[in-house]
Parts: sequence; structure tokens; C-alpha cells
Amino acid sequence: MRSNSLRVLAGLACSSALLAACGTNSGSSSSSGTAAPSTAKAKAGSNEREVKTVQPRLVMSHDQGLTTIDTATGKVVDETQHPGFLRLSNAGDGRHVMVVDGDTFRVYDAGISSQKHGDHAHNFEFQPGMTDVAYPAKHAGHVVLHNGLTTLFADGTGDITTVDSAKIADPKAKAERAKTDAAHHGVAFELADGSLITTQGTEKSRSTIQVKKDGKVVAQTTDCPGVHGEAAAQPTAKGDVAVFGCENGPVVFRDGAFHKVPVKDAYSRSGNLAGGHEWPVVLGDYKVDKAAEQEHPTRVALIDTRADKLDLVDVGSSYWFRSLARGPHGEALVLTYDGSIKVNDPATKKVTSTIKAIEPWQEKKDWQEPGPSIKVVGYKAYVTDADRKKLVVVDLSAGSVAKTIDLPHVPVEIAVVNGKPEAPAEGGGHAGHQH
Repeated sequence: MRSNSLRVLAGLACSSALLAACGTNSGSSSSSGTAAPSTAKAKAGSNEREVKTVQPRLVMSHDQGLTTIDTATGKVVDETQHPGFLRLSNAGDGRHVMVVDGDTFRVYDAGISSQKHGDHAHNFEFQPGMTDVAYPAKHAGHVVLHNGLTTLFADGTGDITTVDSAKIADPKAKAERAKTDAAHHGVAFELADGSLITTQGTEKSRSTIQVKKDGKVVAQTTDCPGVHGEAAAQPTAKGDVAVFGCENGPVVFRDGAFHKVPVKDAYSRSGNLAGGHEWPVVLGDYKVDKAAEQEHPTRVALIDTRADKLDLVDVGSSYWFRSLARGPHGEALVLTYDGSIKVNDPATKKVTSTIKAIEPWQEKKDWQEPGPSIKVVGYKAYVTDADRKKLVVVDLSAGSVAKTIDLPHVPVEIAVVNGKPEAPAEGGGHAGHQH
């Protein structure tokens, strides 16, 4: 929130009070207490040099740490030792990646930046690696990009930290702080008018979403049991639009109020969502078996935020939570067990094409085990084949594989940056997260 009651104008640098929780370069200790071997490589963010152009870089997590790859050449440009289970999210500035590491959000520098300057851009490369900037957060959870801001949610305390995306790696960046009524697995972000939208609940139960402004609740719904996941959609003339996943059908926030989306199934969970401020339709998963230990759905949900309507599309093969993405024209992309990307048209609610990407696969019993991921930047989809240690780059315009890159490690999660801001304030919105 931008209200005085929630604003904390304090830098989040690794001061002496925070050193124990802050990340360093690859010579630091991991959250598990295992010291990583020191290296002689240059400090992350150093060696700035202007270049003619920059190509997207992929950051992948694995059991030994992080690896960054130039997707144009396939060359490994950085190896950072940091053992543990690391989750990745784009930081919002097109250069950095948030590394969710236990009780800390760490900032990793992918080493590229494309800075707009009038009618052209200046492109730069830097030394990639883990920076010294970190945001302590007990049970670090969701990262949300929206309207030029990056919001971090701590599941263990309900603490909410919002930072200007362009300054996410600045140790002196000012942060706005808020907190939920109780600790829970939740999500929050700031709307364009400065109000804060956040989930409320406890570790045992959560069904409430609120919008707060100047410390007061201005909109609320309690009809979202098991609230999990969010995605922005195309705003209206009255402001932001967002979708939240529930266990009885999703909820849409639009025109300052919450709207329940009716569904036919008594249990209807859409916890993983992919949207974008350019499109009014949000893609989501769709599960109907509450008792299932691991459900394998073949249907996805297309949620129309203007009509508060949900349509189901059968993609013919199962998928998992890292399978959802959006194409450059709003296509709803689903990476399925048969190794294909099913391209769905949000307008016709039909699968319009199938792109063979990787070998057939199946979701493992433990969600933390390596499995395929799909991310889209521009007209390229970046798909990992974890079982075969490969990265497949798909040209979405041509509908075919452009190249295949051998990976040095088994990938767990990936983030792809191209140097450009991912959710700038002038446009608002973001591509949603998968968690």
C-alpha cells in the first residue's frame, strides 16, 4: 500500500542486522548451512559493457545451485553453487531473478539489460551471479509483478514487501510493508490506485480476499475456499482486473468489486493461473477430485474476466502446474504429457494447433522433483525436458522447434529474461505466476 500506515521507507540492504539472512556471491553458505566452495569469479553485476544487442537468458535451478544459459548460443555464462531446493521467479526489471530460498528471497543477476532511450535502446551485459541483496521472509512464498512493482509474500508470518521493480537489486531500495491478519500460504500485490489486494486466512483455512486502502477494507469476498494463485487480466476503464483460484470456482476482481465465477462442479480448483494485462481471458488448471492424492486433469479453464464465465477445453493429455503459459497474441499454451504444446484460442475455446516439443513425460509423485517447464518471451517458448537434460526452443510463429540445447544439470525451475521490464507501470498487469 502507498498509505502512510503501511509505508516503510527503509532500505533492505544486507545491513549488519540482516547479514545472517542475506545472500552473497557463490562463496556464501546456503540456507541449509552447507558452505559452497569459493570461486574467483567477478562480483555479480560488475564488468558493465555496452553491446549491440542482448539475447534472452535462461536461469535454471538444480540440486547444486543455479546455471545461466545464453539461449542464442547455448553457452553457459554462469554457474553459481548454492545447494538446496530453489524456486525461481522473474524479478520484474528484465535483468534479475528472484530466488526463493527457504526463509529468504535472494536476488540473482542474469547479466543483461536493455534500457530504453527515446526511440532506441542501449543494451548492456554484466557479470551474472547471485547478488548480495536479499529480502528476509519466513517461509518465502509468492512473487507477484504488477504495475511496475514486485511484491514478496512470507507465508510464515504474512508479511508483505513491495519494491519498485526497477530497484529490486538496489540495496538502498525503499520498501512498503504490510501484513495479513494471520500467517498463511498467501499472495498480495498493489493495485494501480495504491490499494493493496491480499488474501486472508490461517494455516488451516483461507477463503478471504480483501482490498485495503489507507488501512481500511474497501472490497472483500469470503467465497474463495483454499484461495491459491492469481493472475492479472486486461484492466477496464475503472482499473485493475485480477483472477484468484479457489476450490469452488474462481473469483474475479473487476471495477472495484469481487465477482464469483459459476461452475458446475461442487469441487472446482484452479490454483495455477496464467494471464496478462493485454487479455481479458485467463488460463487456469482445473481439478475436480478433492480426495485425489495426485489428480491428472486433461481439461483446462479459460476464465473470461468481463463475463465472469469459465469454459473448459480438453487438451487430450494431462499436464501439471508448470505447464501453463501465454503466447505473444494471448494464446493459451499447455505443455502436456505427450510432449506437445497445445495451443488454445481463448476466443473459440478450442485447441487450434499442436506443437511437438519434447519427449513424452509424466508428473512425478513429489512436486519438488524435476519435471518439464515452459516459459515464453516474445515469439519463443522455452521448454525444458528434465528427464533428458535438454532445453527446447520453440518458434511459436512457425509452430516448430527452432533449436535444442543440452543442459549441464537436471533442471528444476527456470526463469527467462530478455533485459526489458516485464510488467511496467505504464501498462500494468503481469503474466501470472505458477506456484
